[in-house]
Amino acid sequence: MSILDITRRRMLQAGGLIVVSNMLPSISFATEKTPTKNAAIPLNYVDSFIALAADGSVTAFNGHVDLGTGIRTSLAQIVADEIGVSFESVTMILGDPQSTPDQGPTIASATIQVTSIPLRHAAAQVRMKLTSLAAKALNEPVEAVRAEHGYVFVTAEPERRLSYAQLAKGQDLHFELDENVTLKPVSEAVYVGKPIQRVDIRAKVTGELTWVHDMRVPNMLHGRVIRPPYAGADSSAPLGNSLLSIDESSIAHLQGMVKVVRINDFVGVVAEREEQAIDAMRQLKVQWKEWQGLPDLTLDKLHDTLDALPSQDRVLRDDGDVDSALANLHKTVNADYVWPYHLHASIGPSCAIADVRADKVDVWSGTQNPHDLRKDLALQLDRDLYQIHIHRMEASGCYGRNCTDDVAADAVLLSQATGRPVRVQLMREQEAGWEPKGTGQLIKIRGGVDQNNDVSAYELSTRYPSNNAATLSLILTGKKENKPDIQQMGDRTAIPQYLYPHMRVIAKDTAPVVRASWMRGVSALPNVFAHESWIDEIAYLAQQDPIAYRLKYLDDPRAIALINAVKKQANWIDGPMHQKPSPVTEEIVNGRGFAWARYFHSKFPGFGAAWAAWVCDLTVNRRTGQVLIKKVYVAHDCGQIVNPDGVKHQVHGNIIQSCSRVLKEFATFDKSGTTSLEWGGYPILRFDELPEIDIQLMEYPNEPPMGAGESSSVPSAAAVANALFDALGVRMREAPFTPERILRAVNMAAKNQGVAHE
Repeated sequence: MSILDITRRRMLQAGGLIVVSNMLPSISFATEKTPTKNAAIPLNYVDSFIALAADGSVTAFNGHVDLGTGIRTSLAQIVADEIGVSFESVTMILGDPQSTPDQGPTIASATIQVTSIPLRHAAAQVRMKLTSLAAKALNEPVEAVRAEHGYVFVTAEPERRLSYAQLAKGQDLHFELDENVTLKPVSEAVYVGKPIQRVDIRAKVTGELTWVHDMRVPNMLHGRVIRPPYAGADSSAPLGNSLLSIDESSIAHLQGMVKVVRINDFVGVVAEREEQAIDAMRQLKVQWKEWQGLPDLTLDKLHDTLDALPSQDRVLRDDGDVDSALANLHKTVNADYVWPYHLHASIGPSCAIADVRADKVDVWSGTQNPHDLRKDLALQLDRDLYQIHIHRMEASGCYGRNCTDDVAADAVLLSQATGRPVRVQLMREQEAGWEPKGTGQLIKIRGGVDQNNDVSAYELSTRYPSNNAATLSLILTGKKENKPDIQQMGDRTAIPQYLYPHMRVIAKDTAPVVRASWMRGVSALPNVFAHESWIDEIAYLAQQDPIAYRLKYLDDPRAIALINAVKKQANWIDGPMHQKPSPVTEEIVNGRGFAWARYFHSKFPGFGAAWAAWVCDLTVNRRTGQVLIKKVYVAHDCGQIVNPDGVKHQVHGNIIQSCSRVLKEFATFDKSGTTSLEWGGYPILRFDELPEIDIQLMEYPNEPPMGAGESSSVPSAAAVANALFDALGVRMREAPFTPERILRAVNMAAKNQGVAHE
């Protein structure tokens, strides 16, 4: 048994858990309420989330995974406080389909804000149950006893106490969750709000088995896959019916070969050693159908290509009389904003191991969707869902859908074909080519101001060609039809928080042209790029301070407090931007820009994550177009802060990644697929280009905690674009802001003004 093969049954056998699991028959409650081991773990029972051991320690269960964000630590802080035990006595089991409820994929900054809620309720109910048992045993009213540090004691006589272990003996927690259970007040928090050290770091720095890439199992073979030549193409490519021939004799001379596996368009090779599998992958002669059906996705043509894609309008807001208001503007300001395709660019290519046997399938994967992956693998193998055991391990990062699920399916197909465990790791070019991209996006704003330079109409349409990017082998083997699958995620933060009169916002739901799915700041980052660039332009038109101008249209007290906080933090000097343009002879110029946003998630009604506001200081070399972001000030409001260090780490990561995306990153394509297949073709921010980062966390301990995983990335593009305007007097409306684009914009502006520029 692997040390990572954790199930509720094994914990009961090995660890002496005394709370009956919902995967086993209940002793003291009606068995009809208890599912068998071949049923989904319910979302509405206490023992789906909490178990107590004989020594009083706590095991807690959450269906999400830790993507390096530190949620394993934060969730344990929440549980320890609510149930009343030490932090060290809490063990978190995350994203294990055999023992955790299905709470969906780990996306949308939803773990702390959404999936921690039933966990906290369950912990509170366990504490209350133990308190009630102790009161009865001590012959005291419930009001006279208190639960703390793993004990329930009489408040007036603390020496009269019973341990949780004593109280829990023989008890059963298979009863329904109470959403109205009384939770502990913030004033009693011991761990929440404190910078507790992350529990996952020690193993990583000491070389313990953590990463899926390091996993090995006995009798293991090595596999590699050969993909079709349409890297990353979507439903327009002939996937599932494009393989013409395989010449197995082309690798007959290679040592260590075990098998060539073909299922429709899925092709893989298996060998005794990894380097042998790589040699076989490279030398196997495979012939595919010719296909060159992608539209022009080069940066200069991306606007027109996205604009021409068929779409279906979905009205998100329409105040009425918008057309009339647009027709009667005193000054019209229309602008289009273009966001490029991005790679997730995980540092290490995806990896998985599978062991397919007659009665069980074990898969070690870095997936962020373990429950969904299990469903896909059951479909792929035509197996019972509960025969599939996913062992979720650490991976090289994603913050969106990379290739981790694809490679897990590759591994199960090769293991099934050979009857032995198989480890598969993608090559760099396969990861970059086939990962579901962060999609390109086109946002159009039509609006303007009245005679007082106040906004009088605002219309935004946003086009987001993306899908759910089905696990690739399902398409290649013909298990799923290769057809368009429109993902309605383009509306995140599409409605600005400003009190504009006559507003209309439309999401243009668009089928993908390349394989694309969610990525950090899903559609919100591009939408806010448009919102915050446009209002900055209006403030300049009105010759008003850009922050003061925004505040005129806000009534959200937390947004106002956030903006004023970052203004003070950055020592913002009031006044219109770009008032004193630098002489054209000055080579290095400075700029400062502001932007803010609250990240709203469309898939959860009324669900908004944290607020973030940026002040960005940068320099631009007017001769080379090179931009260096010198310093980023960020004020961040995620409500109650569970772990301040964890939030700061999240903000740091968001800033660094989004600065890289805004300045450098864009995926490239030809008519057949992705061409940015290695780091030379997809540069990212270097260490010597990192900005200084100044973070201010807003304190709202009595407000609900909110997701911090993406929110501080959302204002990034607009803040940088606005700083570039302050430095250069030109508006950058198409990301990334590469030196070539900046020089082109500056030269065009100089030409339009009749000024020579060198």
